[in-house]
Amino acid sequence: MSRSANWYRLDNAAKIVPSTARGANTRVFRITCELKEEIDKATLQSALDETIEEFPFFNCVLHRGLFWYYLEDSNLRAVVEKENSPACLPLYIPGHKNLLYRVNYFEKRINLEMFHVLADGTGAFMFFKNLITRYIQLKHNLDVDINPSDDFSLEEKNGDAFKDFYSKQKGLKQLREMSSVRAYQLSGEIDDNLLPHLLEGTISASKFLDVAHKYNTTVGVMCVAVYIKAVLQGMSLFQRKRHVVVSVPVNLRQFFKSGTARNFFGIINIDFAPGENSGELEDIIAFVDKSFKEKLSSENIEKTMNSYAALEHNVGIKIIPLPIKDMGIGFFDKNAKKGVTSSMSNLGQIKMPEEVEDYIDRFSAFMTAASQQITVCSYKDKMVFGEVSPYKTHKVMLNFFRCLTGMGLEVELGSNDYDQE
Repeated sequence: MSRSANWYRLDNAAKIVPSTARGANTRVFRITCELKEEIDKATLQSALDETIEEFPFFNCVLHRGLFWYYLEDSNLRAVVEKENSPACLPLYIPGHKNLLYRVNYFEKRINLEMFHVLADGTGAFMFFKNLITRYIQLKHNLDVDINPSDDFSLEEKNGDAFKDFYSKQKGLKQLREMSSVRAYQLSGEIDDNLLPHLLEGTISASKFLDVAHKYNTTVGVMCVAVYIKAVLQGMSLFQRKRHVVVSVPVNLRQFFKSGTARNFFGIINIDFAPGENSGELEDIIAFVDKSFKEKLSSENIEKTMNSYAALEHNVGIKIIPLPIKDMGIGFFDKNAKKGVTSSMSNLGQIKMPEEVEDYIDRFSAFMTAASQQITVCSYKDKMVFGEVSPYKTHKVMLNFFRCLTGMGLEVELGSNDYDQE
């Protein structure tokens, strides 16, 4: 961790976040836990006050420096509130000294919203699982010695894993390759106020696993393949000349031993060309499976990890003043998005201490995007797909869920739509 006095450098994945947070893409993500009982506000506040002591890095505020943004410790206290505003509203407001996360609740749900500068989904879940565990302990007077599900030291949680594992490479070439393809772009009627529209679909995790095994593949590959199938169903013959590119965040902790709660992920793009492949699900699965195996090789994962560090280690970029850097990163981000159709992030199976398991119904996760992002997570037998987009309708995801029902899976849907279809 790079720290001097009471400030922190942003990790390499976080460096581009403030420059790309605009419009509906607030770069705020939400993770939610639904319990089996109504939430008690006072108990949740006590649990939050105790949990943040284990994750002091999350209590930072963001400042603009001459060349880069940086984080500074603060004495601000997050106050739990009942949810009374749209989800995933901006957390970073230039010129304002405010925390970059919020905790609120509604009925049986506890929500953590966080600016992507602080952490990725895996890191935020480390904090969230501790918060939920502590809340249930306090609410039900459970044994205070329950071990956290992620038992890492304070130093490990606050560490910058990109810095720890970076090896010198020409990573900018990798970044440029991400925008080399002109991908099919989703479209729809944009929300008048650029508010994020959330759609949540819940299915049986065990039955989805059975379907994946039927096709001789993994859950991760199956999710992306079915999504590509859903996109194809909404494309005309002329549009099928464009590639369908699904961006998939990869948790680098699987490949590099790290307990960091900060950002530590890479991106792989699954580039499917409809004109060169059939639209049959079996063929899509075979293509996605091959792509995953190639892109998740140890050599390619190291390149992906180093590509993020390239921005910081490139001498020419280092000396550019921040206002110009903001414009340059914004321009690159806009071009990179032209090479991506959508993004799907799989956070996997959420595990909790056995003492609190039965108090929890499900977890879900959502990430804002300029177009669309889907986040997948499972708890026990409830597998939840959380979609966020600025569009008033959910055409692709409804196709996605129709594909699942066509496979014999029951889907439970929920939405925060402000204008009912």
